[in-house]
Amino acid sequence: MKRMHDVYLVPGFLGFVNLGRITYFGHVRRILGERFTALGLDARIHLVRPPPTASLPTRAARVAEAIAATARRGDAPLHLIGHSSGGLDVRLLTAPGVGLPTDVDVERLAGRVRTVVTMSTPHHGTPLASFFTTLRGQQLLQVLSLNTIYVLHFGHLPISALLWMGGMALRFGDLVVNSELLDELFSRLLEDFTVGRRRAVRALLRDVVQDQSLMLQLTPEAMEVFNASVLPRPGVRYGAAVTQGARPSLRATLAVGLDPAAQVTHAVYGALYQLIATVPRRRSSRLTPSQTRALRRAYGAIPSWDVSDGIVPTLSQTWGHVIHAAVADHLDALGHFGDSASDPPHVDWLVSGSGFDRAGFEVLMDDVARFVAAARK
Repeated sequence: MKRMHDVYLVPGFLGFVNLGRITYFGHVRRILGERFTALGLDARIHLVRPPPTASLPTRAARVAEAIAATARRGDAPLHLIGHSSGGLDVRLLTAPGVGLPTDVDVERLAGRVRTVVTMSTPHHGTPLASFFTTLRGQQLLQVLSLNTIYVLHFGHLPISALLWMGGMALRFGDLVVNSELLDELFSRLLEDFTVGRRRAVRALLRDVVQDQSLMLQLTPEAMEVFNASVLPRPGVRYGAAVTQGARPSLRATLAVGLDPAAQVTHAVYGALYQLIATVPRRRSSRLTPSQTRALRRAYGAIPSWDVSDGIVPTLSQTWGHVIHAAVADHLDALGHFGDSASDPPHVDWLVSGSGFDRAGFEVLMDDVARFVAAARK
């Protein structure tokens, strides 16, 4: 009789799991399920819903509670996969002797974990976290979040949002948001949703403003403290999927094509990429020999600290064994790239020009599935 496994997918900052038809892990869950079956792994895949912007201990506690409520009884192996800051949640949950704000026996659950996979995770922080804690950063984050939800739901942005985002990208360095124009943009975008969906979206965006705990903890300075105290658990295999987006350039812009919507979101990607690149790095993390080989094999050289996936520096994403390194932006790794021919279609809201496609996504999922399945041995 095959041994049964439970796999948990943990979203990152603003990871809503779903808002109606909008899914965060939809493509990942479907393809991983197919790969596990092909590998002979009897696995149930669960989606976790941590508070979107709460602190890492709070989010990790909610992950523990979700596992306790849904995992098979006994000693069935557990596997945790976290995207972006979700990777930090699962690292914290599995840290030996961790104290989390929950009544769940975290140590007992953590003892059943066999693998932890982090995808595009800011293990050493991201400069964007520091920016998004400022007033203008919070305002921009709300708009980008709403635009993301809109595109994933409808597949496009209205012209009013495109014009606003295009202007924002052009003057990103000295962005000043007019509150009346911001309110008008919000109203126009939200009016296309049903009444119930509007409430859900507004509640999510309200959390962005009211709870900045997670963002503060994702700064490079805060992550130095995190890494000094959150240690790996013996017996758990830690793997990382690393992403590196295309560096903004004329060539990348031309590769995006003539679609106005794609060009506008590409300009936003370029602005975020440049913001990360202009922040000086005070100290570098040490790469292991195996991490060095994996990055050189994928990129031809070790990325510098000004290279990112548009959200997180590529070098910040290394932790444990690098199981896959892709030329892809932060959301490509979830299957959010442009491919309308697929069923269901892949929708790209942050057009980076990285060239990531269905074939690359399937290879990434193959490597993740094999890493998890190897825990049977």
